[in-house]
Amino acid sequence: MASRGVAGRGIDWVNVVLGAFVVLFFIFMLAPILVVVVVSFTSAGYVTFPVPGWSLKWFGHIFAYQPFVDALIVSIEVAIGATVLSCLLGVPACLYLARSRAAWASAVMTFLLSPLSMPMIVIGFASLFFLSWLGIGVSFNALLITHTIVCLPYVIRTSAGVYAGLPPAYEEAAAILGANPLKVFWHVTLPLIRPGIMAGSLFSFLTSFDNLPISYFFGSARTNTLPVVMLSYMENQFDPSIAALSTLQLVMAVAALIVVDRIYGIDKMTVAA
Repeated sequence: MASRGVAGRGIDWVNVVLGAFVVLFFIFMLAPILVVVVVSFTSAGYVTFPVPGWSLKWFGHIFAYQPFVDALIVSIEVAIGATVLSCLLGVPACLYLARSRAAWASAVMTFLLSPLSMPMIVIGFASLFFLSWLGIGVSFNALLITHTIVCLPYVIRTSAGVYAGLPPAYEEAAAILGANPLKVFWHVTLPLIRPGIMAGSLFSFLTSFDNLPISYFFGSARTNTLPVVMLSYMENQFDPSIAALSTLQLVMAVAALIVVDRIYGIDKMTVAA
């Protein structure tokens, strides 16, 4: 009995090791981000850690450097446009394919989701040649089309997952009560799949906004996105402006998540995804 009592009071080394691993993992993931945030407030004219002093001048430099401002506007416009187009194309596709039992439906769904498993640089390289052959070339429209191709699978995957799990009885009941297909979609189907659409839209926006490989192929004086300009800036200068810009992007992403959570609820989107 005594030996059992001692064993019962022993240290659970499995949980200790697992807890230590989790802590080290979070430190490994968050420490670089924390360093970037701290460096963005340095008073030095170069990247150094720990910082010798504190200043907000590098945040002011972001808005004083016009290429950063122009690229930020282009990135936001492309991200919003790609997200909207992904919803307009992806939601009808998932409504038709999610419950279809046709043999070709699964093949079409796999094709639409294929950009998720393809290297971004391959998509960008192939899109550049194909769109140039169509006469679109390097332009904002070409950039928007290619970003939509990459963002579309996120909307389809999340929306189709929610829609496939819904009982068809809801739509059937609305149709029996006299609602036409448009009213069934607007008043029944759309509210039920909205968590999937919101989750896919959020993933789409963030994917487009942070995309570098595809945007690099379509970069020009009028179509450079923020990641492309940041990469070009770092090739010639290594001041804390990039750290300040990265911190600003982080704040924008967190602010967007807070707004979405207040309006809709992140927990519902997480369940949908």
